[in-house]
Amino acid sequence: MHTLSQLRSGELNGVKRLTLSENLFCFPLEILTLANSLEILDLSNNNLSELPDELTQLTKLKIIFASQNNFDHLPEVLGKLPNLEMIGFKSNKIKTVAEESLPKKLRWLILTDNQIELLPNSLGERPRLQKLALAGNQLTDLPQTLANAHNLELVRISANKLTECPEQLLNLPKLAWFAFAGNPFSAIKETHNTKSVPSLSSASYTLENVLGQGASGVISKAHWNTPQTQFPDEIAVKVFKGEVTSDGYPQDELQACLQVGIHPNLVQSLALVKEANTLALIMNLIPSHYKNLGLPPCFNSCTRDTFPENFSLSITLIDKIVKQMEHVFTHLHQNQVCHGDLYAHNTLYDTETGDMIFGDFGAATSYQMLTPAQQQKVQAIEHRALNHFIDDLLSVCVEEDKENELFITLRQRIAS
Repeated sequence: MHTLSQLRSGELNGVKRLTLSENLFCFPLEILTLANSLEILDLSNNNLSELPDELTQLTKLKIIFASQNNFDHLPEVLGKLPNLEMIGFKSNKIKTVAEESLPKKLRWLILTDNQIELLPNSLGERPRLQKLALAGNQLTDLPQTLANAHNLELVRISANKLTECPEQLLNLPKLAWFAFAGNPFSAIKETHNTKSVPSLSSASYTLENVLGQGASGVISKAHWNTPQTQFPDEIAVKVFKGEVTSDGYPQDELQACLQVGIHPNLVQSLALVKEANTLALIMNLIPSHYKNLGLPPCFNSCTRDTFPENFSLSITLIDKIVKQMEHVFTHLHQNQVCHGDLYAHNTLYDTETGDMIFGDFGAATSYQMLTPAQQQKVQAIEHRALNHFIDDLLSVCVEEDKENELFITLRQRIAS
């Protein structure tokens, strides 16, 4: 985090990344003094509603964040920035997105949690577009030009007002991560195909330390307040935030978790808490020796997982993990659930045995309401994600195993 006083004093001259959050109502023109270096500008958590035309002086700018502000439109000046690739205007009050507001090099667009009803045709005319986050808007339709977005790999359109499944997305050749729950076209009866779990009171447990946190909620270790015979002693509780996230509505995540039921490589749902101020899922506690298999994508990788420096896996371990994930994939789609976020960073594994547990259903969508042809396309989309998962693991395979028959077989499988 930086300050205006640092900027004005010249202390920040030459920086490539600037983060300012000082309850700003006007864009500080002093930012323009960084035109020769600035690549990432983060103005999130302010009170901005306009950007000046002078922003075009930032010719090296690649990324701009302006989440949690007061914009009611996406500024058209953004479309004039020659090297701008990533735009993040989450949780504003945006209603309109002009044709001219999208830069030619656009690669990643985040407009989650706004009030957008219509998107411009120019969205499908940005050939580098890979990642599109539109959950939590008022969209009733999507531009038909998106059929031309042949490099689009990840799409979030959950929690909108779409009345028909967007066929122009289902046919995209590279789409691999797709979330579309919480729309009229994807509505299902809550009891349809859902495995039942008991309902409990939030008074039945006490939360302990936080184990993890995602877009939709916080997972904590917990203990029972009274002895239990029906459930294991060690539990975790995910308390949902109760608001729209980058992936959609928490209740859709909960629906998908229950619908998939029990599988040895999935986090097991034990009970549900559904009260006026609390929506939570009680789950098995994952043993502490399980570690994250990967790290989330970065700015450069965009849609692909990353891994710690010098991280590697043997081909034997990779093969075992892949086989388990393939079983999970089959189980999910037998229960007509698209996970939407099939990634190594959502996978925990035992570093010794290779046993894995897959989780995070924030982007998951039940899809039994779709036609058989549409269901096949959804399965094909997620199968691309599975292939990327395998490819990412092969990228960290130890060098001496790359001549191994298992490595060659897996490589050939995802290439076919």
